[in-house]
Amino acid sequence: MNYRHAYHAGNFADCMKHALLVSLIGSFLRKPTPFMVLDTHAGIGRYDLHSPEAEKTAEWKEGIGRLEHEGPDSPLAPWLDLVRKAGGPRFYPGSPLLASLMLREQDQLICCEKHPEDKRTLYSLFARTPNVQVHERDAYESLRALLPPAQARRGLVLMDPPFEEPNEFDRMAQGLHTIQQRFAPAVVALWYPIKHRTPVRTFEHALMDAGTRDVLTAELLMRPPRPRPAEWRRLMVIKPPYGFAQEAQVLLDRLRTTLGAFESTVTTLIPE
Repeated sequence: MNYRHAYHAGNFADCMKHALLVSLIGSFLRKPTPFMVLDTHAGIGRYDLHSPEAEKTAEWKEGIGRLEHEGPDSPLAPWLDLVRKAGGPRFYPGSPLLASLMLREQDQLICCEKHPEDKRTLYSLFARTPNVQVHERDAYESLRALLPPAQARRGLVLMDPPFEEPNEFDRMAQGLHTIQQRFAPAVVALWYPIKHRTPVRTFEHALMDAGTRDVLTAELLMRPPRPRPAEWRRLMVIKPPYGFAQEAQVLLDRLRTTLGAFESTVTTLIPE
């Protein structure tokens, strides 16, 4: 079965990922020089939370549904302002739409989506946005084809695979190697589930063995892992911008409080 994000849009994991993504992109805005964002698994860009798919699971009610009344003093406000600008909370923006709303004229967003129908939807969303490109490409092939960017020396690569394939961690590790070879200055954000610890440990040890440095992880755990296993999400950031670790902890702590989560952590996995 193909993963379709419409069933999960706006859930706690989306809220975590997107709040941190907005913080990462915001760090690029501190300088006037252009930057590029490459979203390798872009999806359709915007999700109707009143759709049959979203209503079937209703996961958004325990995510964005509990955050829509956050005030302007909340650390989540920069992200939530963009959600509202995109038509949220009903029309919930995915990572490509959030990124596009933060671009300046000199910046660029490149979106890759392998699913033909989803690619067409995404293309329609950005048809009148000149600094956004949409490609129907395999995510990992796009790293070889589209990096380094032609007009920017700074950039963020977001890899958010659906984990339909059993070798996804191996593909991510190879993809990271490609990024480091072709666009070494890039900040890289890797988003992945933790269902079983062994594949995650193997993946992270492979990065260490490959000489990857300056790596942090951010996690939001909704319930204790015992007495039964808990699935949670981890955002790994390689070459995080200055101050991101502290800002990420503030964002996660606010999400933990508002969503009633169990634990929020930001950890240096590999030092510089």
